Amino acid sequence: MEALYKAIQSMINISGTEWERFAENCIEKKFPRHAFLSKPLAVPNEIFFIANGLVRVLVTDEEGIDHSIHFAMENQFICDYASFLQRKSSIYTIQTLEESEIIVMPRSLIEWGYKHLQEGNKLGRLIAEYYFIYQDNRIKNMIALSPKERYDSITEVFPDIHNRIPQHMIASYLGITPVHLSRLKKGGKRKN
Repeated sequence: MEALYKAIQSMINISGTEWERFAENCIEKKFPRHAFLSKPLAVPNEIFFIANGLVRVLVTDEEGIDHSIHFAMENQFICDYASFLQRKSSIYTIQTLEESEIIVMPRSLIEWGYKHLQEGNKLGRLIAEYYFIYQDNRIKNMIALSPKERYDSITEVFPDIHNRIPQHMIASYLGITPVHLSRLKKGGKRKN
């Protein structure tokens, strides 16, 4: 719970009493590797905070091919925020890639936080802004950067990612084939 407290404290002022009331409604869970935190067609009713571990967000196309669209590591929040906010079914799968310690925050707790934490709305806004900026940068990078530039910059967003997940998932995230990723790692100059 300490990691969540520090993450929240880095964004807002939260009193000891506010924290205690918030924390008592959080659920600490351990998930094995490849566990599902969320599946398609369900309405997301929880936000997850990764205390330890690694998860990915993926979408499966109509041919059954998985596309990695996001990863989340320690000290990050993860959820299909758009579906959470709109109370609509998600198309995403959120899956652990390592054994993970996750703090689950149910919708009722998030709504309580907006009403009862002095800076609860600010916390929600800052988390939403972070993900808006992340998604906006991701779209721009997929269009404006070469595959090599995307590959070179992935560790800025996800430190040590190359040692933690299979290369085919990195290739999927970068929008290239595993063969192309192998060439980039060897210094090849071939474009998409």
